[in-house]
Amino acid sequence: MSKVLANLRYSVEHEWVDASTPTKVGITAVAADALGDVVYVDLPEVGSTVTAGETCGEVESTKSVSDLYAPVTGTIVEVNQDAVDNPAILNEDPYGAGWLFTVEVTEEGPLLSAADYASANGGDVA
Repeated sequence: MSKVLANLRYSVEHEWVDASTPTKVGITAVAADALGDVVYVDLPEVGSTVTAGETCGEVESTKSVSDLYAPVTGTIVEVNQDAVDNPAILNEDPYGAGWLFTVEVTEEGPLLSAADYASANGGDVA
């Protein structure tokens, strides 16, 4: 089973958010495992605005292309260039080096606790 970190909150679309300011966003290990080998990541530009629940990019794997949904509303502060340059990092370390972008949050979308996300998606809370 995929790891779900207890200190994060999760969207139903498989993105995670941390409690930092600005808020860091990434995809879950559940999503990374389901996608398979990630080969391309398209992320929002710094300074752009994202809206909770709306698409803000794409993650492409050898299996499929999946939309990336913003779990929060706000302005993009930073994009993880390492993830763009080496998309495989999303498979290797989705909760660490594989983060996607940071957002100066103005509003949160509906987010799940680690326990609720793991229960709905078959992950193990760590």
